[in-house]
Amino acid sequence: MPKIGILGSLVWDQIYGRDPSAAPVEEWGGIAYALASLDASVADGWEIVPLIKVGQDLAPQAREFLGRLGRLTPGGRCVEVPAPNNRVVLHYYSTERRTERMSGGVPGWTWGELGPMVRDLDAIYLNFISGFELTLGTAQALRHGFSGPIYVDLHSLLLGMQHDGVRIPRPLQDAAAWLGCFDVVQLNEDEMRQLSPDPMSLAADAIGTGTSLLIVTLAAKGAAYVAAPGFDGWRDGKEAEPPLSRSAVPPSTTLRSALISTPAVDALDPTGCGDVFGAAAAARLFAGDSVEAAIRHANVMASRNAAFRGAGGLSSHLRGELVMP
Repeated sequence: MPKIGILGSLVWDQIYGRDPSAAPVEEWGGIAYALASLDASVADGWEIVPLIKVGQDLAPQAREFLGRLGRLTPGGRCVEVPAPNNRVVLHYYSTERRTERMSGGVPGWTWGELGPMVRDLDAIYLNFISGFELTLGTAQALRHGFSGPIYVDLHSLLLGMQHDGVRIPRPLQDAAAWLGCFDVVQLNEDEMRQLSPDPMSLAADAIGTGTSLLIVTLAAKGAAYVAAPGFDGWRDGKEAEPPLSRSAVPPSTTLRSALISTPAVDALDPTGCGDVFGAAAAARLFAGDSVEAAIRHANVMASRNAAFRGAGGLSSHLRGELVMP
């Protein structure tokens, strides 16, 4: 049975200003949104393998949350660590803008820890929730030691942290080396500007390092992409066996780009939309969908997420099922 590994951090969120008339909300965040999206989007016959470290203070609650997802591999690979779990305080001051303060002590992965856990995987979705999940050295070891495709949401890799835990934009050192570790790279509009004032130059640089697809999420406008010559997903006309490979990209001569619009929605809560988008796009690309079909599906899932609050029950909501409050 093919397996998708999902690598990121489970975070306990405290959210202010999502509803100005309501009290702050506390709930699971971070990779929880992506887990729900994968659970709703993964192809029939595929299993989800969490590659997640959880602090001992919230480990029982984390196991309970993971137990409510239907497509996870039996036994899982959620590792309890002797440290406080990561917690984030979010203050929204507009629908799409917020401040973020993080605390906790969950360490990143070393290749010695991660290597044995990815040997039987067919594809990996990586989301830098804390920004400290992998060092560049570990990411490079993963790229060289894992033959399947890797989809990454750069996310908090582009955030530094002040002494009080407040997250602030930071330059990404060795950006080309980072980009060369992944087949598909996702970032939002602000993150793209951090890396380069010229989007097409950034896309060309990324593809020059070996990346096959760059996706930029644009909130209510949808998502834009730039694909490597000839790349349109990992299609073979049937299930993804043997394991997917970077060599599936055929030769051609020009980059391809387009903007894929998103369905209109009355946004209730923007939290986690990028995480839902990325996991949905990764699931469909790994299943054999074309680039544009995968992005359209991801746009729909992100729009549904914006009309729902929290990660609890989100998987069912994303599948279009009725979720009782």
